[in-house]
Amino acid sequence: MAATRPLTVGDVYDRFVKGKKVAESDWDYTIVPQKLTELKQKYKLNFGNKFIPEDKKTMNDLFNAGLEMLVETGYYCPDLGRVMKVTEEEVWEGIKKTPTKLILGEGRDIARFYPRRGNSPVKPVIQGGPTGSPVSEDIFVQVMQSYAQEGVVDDLVNGVMTTIEGHPAKTNTPYEIYATMAELRAVKEARVRAGRPGMGV
Repeated sequence: MAATRPLTVGDVYDRFVKGKKVAESDWDYTIVPQKLTELKQKYKLNFGNKFIPEDKKTMNDLFNAGLEMLVETGYYCPDLGRVMKVTEEEVWEGIKKTPTKLILGEGRDIARFYPRRGNSPVKPVIQGGPTGSPVSEDIFVQVMQSYAQEGVVDDLVNGVMTTIEGHPAKTNTPYEIYATMAELRAVKEARVRAGRPGMGV
């Protein structure tokens, strides 16, 4: 029987807080590798020389192995050092509620994301940017502009400002907030300079 509703952020947090305490090293080097090895053998997964499987049986086996891995192993939160479990029904409920499209940006700069399958005629969306990499504040606008002005780039993924007004943008300090706000202003300026003010980020 399907879950009556998808999990909320509150549900997830409560489950993590009550979840089993696990050391991150145990999760990374024992729990996950052992389960992966077990499922690889159980489902006889072998891609041969293909990076992405193309036959339906292997694709289905891979999906079922992943589903079993998720349900039996759960999710790990390194900040709390705890594992949250989900049921198979909750996974299917989440899949059922997954959006079938995503629209980012506005006006003539809109980018539309649609599901794609192998050899799909649907053009892939191209995201440009330093994607979370450190970028100096003195060149931040120019770096983001260099991506925004490329015609093939549909939307942006910004970098991380390493300093703000010369101060390190350290986590859990006011400078982290200042830097984030400066990043947003810089990305907006970069899009305007590139002539694509409605571009999604």
